[in-house]
Amino acid sequence: MELRRYWQILQRRWLLVAIPTAIVLIIGLATYQTAAPVYNVGVNFIVSQQPSPAAANEDEERYYTWLTSEYIVNGLADWVSGNTFKTAVSAELAEQGYDIPAGAIALAADNVRSKLQLSISHNDPGALAAIMDAVITVVTEQNAAALPQLAGETAVLVLVDQPIVNQIPTGIRSQLDLPLRVGLAVVAGIGLALLAEYLDPTVRDREEIERMGLEVLGEIPKK
Repeated sequence: MELRRYWQILQRRWLLVAIPTAIVLIIGLATYQTAAPVYNVGVNFIVSQQPSPAAANEDEERYYTWLTSEYIVNGLADWVSGNTFKTAVSAELAEQGYDIPAGAIALAADNVRSKLQLSISHNDPGALAAIMDAVITVVTEQNAAALPQLAGETAVLVLVDQPIVNQIPTGIRSQLDLPLRVGLAVVAGIGLALLAEYLDPTVRDREEIERMGLEVLGEIPKK
């Protein structure tokens, strides 16, 4: 089918394209809500262990101290990702007057050698700052319970940088949500118009009659 033919069909049945598009657009505008702002804060810790006096020499002491620190970081990363740590943070927040359940604490943890990286996201910047303060308190003061290999000793965590709350840019998906819906409605309308044309037995021009193998004896012009 030629492009001209498609254009004629759409001109004839433009309502079938316009109606679903208008419905989706009206509903989308009526229910549209701007995306709620999301904030993030992250911190880095250098993790170490107290030097062991049992080391034979200074080089050996440094080597095993750094090696042990890497294992400690791995253990801490697993600990802060679990529910036990989040429950402890929630309890710490409760002492400060914040009612934030453990399930509402979205915490991401990563580790690079002897460095522990923590990142938290929340839609309330004030609550986010309080959550991070509680996280810092718990991870620095209560880590002995998560590291039985230290025999009750607390690992040394040094905060590299102070936590700064930043707003996360709105994702492009939320910005394109309504245009994508309208575009899909246009495509659906075009498909509906083509389907209606396919099911319509009406003959509208001489080309259709000639394709049926019939001879055209005369044609009355539109004007």
